[in-house]
Amino acid sequence: MRALKQFIRFGWEQALSCLFPVVIFASLAITQIIPLPFLPRYDWLLIICILMQWFMLRSGLETKDELKVITLFHIIGLCLELFKVHMGSWAYPEEGYTKVFGVPLYSGFMYASVASYLCQAWRRLDIQLMQWPSSYIVAPLALAIYLNFFTHHFWVDIRWGLSILVVIIFWKSYVVYKIDKSRYRMPIVFSFILIGFFIWIAENIATYFGAWEYPNQANTWSLVHLGKISSWLLLVIVSFLIVATLKRVKEKDPSTLEANVNRYYGS
Repeated sequence: MRALKQFIRFGWEQALSCLFPVVIFASLAITQIIPLPFLPRYDWLLIICILMQWFMLRSGLETKDELKVITLFHIIGLCLELFKVHMGSWAYPEEGYTKVFGVPLYSGFMYASVASYLCQAWRRLDIQLMQWPSSYIVAPLALAIYLNFFTHHFWVDIRWGLSILVVIIFWKSYVVYKIDKSRYRMPIVFSFILIGFFIWIAENIATYFGAWEYPNQANTWSLVHLGKISSWLLLVIVSFLIVATLKRVKEKDPSTLEANVNRYYGS
């Protein structure tokens, strides 16, 4: 019974961490079923995302530091969207006043919601990194993964080589997380796979509700190709590595270090 309670508690904390993505998916569904007046759908989605972001910060569900991380992901995501839409990888077929080169600005919030989940889960589960590789390895790896999303259109796609490299580098790494007063551990590589798989499921939901469409979905919706799991897996890895690096930098701050010591050993 205790194991079941802990599992339910873990699921609840995960659900709370997914609040921003849930609002985005709900908005996609509602705006497709119930057309909103005055503005195109994409513009309403942008307004909803901005209001949700304001609420998250105002209510204390997100901190100002987390907002900085989320904003960074918003920019990274928009850059990727602009390039991918230009290359014809996917499209946003509906009209909108807030579209830039065919990309609606709300799309950046979909990437930001991944960062929001990571930051929320990190704080709620009190995640600690163990046997984490050096930043001199992590930073170039994250950069190489991100750049491959662009360069594979003109050069060799090295995603599988990068995936193998990730397994080798993080084979011994794991996270320690807290549920209630108990601590558990999970291999980093396994957590990457889990998050990537669930984001692939979320991608199927998003395309079903018309968030965007792939070329094979132009006439009718179909399941997103399983090969996209590898793309999302690598994107999750980039997201996780950026958040992890920023968290480690923050932990080295003297005030943060003192707060962590007081948290574990008492003031």
